[in-house]
Amino acid sequence: MRRYDPLAAPAPEEWLSLDEGERIRLVDEYHRRARVRLPNRKAHAIFHVVIENQIAAGDEIPVRGTLARLMDEGLDRHEAIHAIGTALSEHIWNLWHRTEPKADPNAPYFAALDRLTAEEWRRSG
Repeated sequence: MRRYDPLAAPAPEEWLSLDEGERIRLVDEYHRRARVRLPNRKAHAIFHVVIENQIAAGDEIPVRGTLARLMDEGLDRHEAIHAIGTALSEHIWNLWHRTEPKADPNAPYFAALDRLTAEEWRRSG
């Protein structure tokens, strides 16, 4: 894989065969080429990579299905990744600030993905 394009799904096997640092580099290069201004390019690239990794995991977790649903609701693939990234960032924040562990720490994230809609994400700004 030479280039990353968030509008085109990478082949899961090819994506997962790359070193994590290479995935981050490819995502960062895409945003540089697209001249996207970001407050923290590396953090942005890491979130893209985490979500692409979750998509590549298939149906083990609900991320791939959420991506498809958001795209059916009118988001392009890149926007849908950002919408999922919002849910992921909120989940990570909640994990860091939670005082009591839960049986399944991913259950709130998966529930948030289930509730996430394109309309809600667009309204959030």
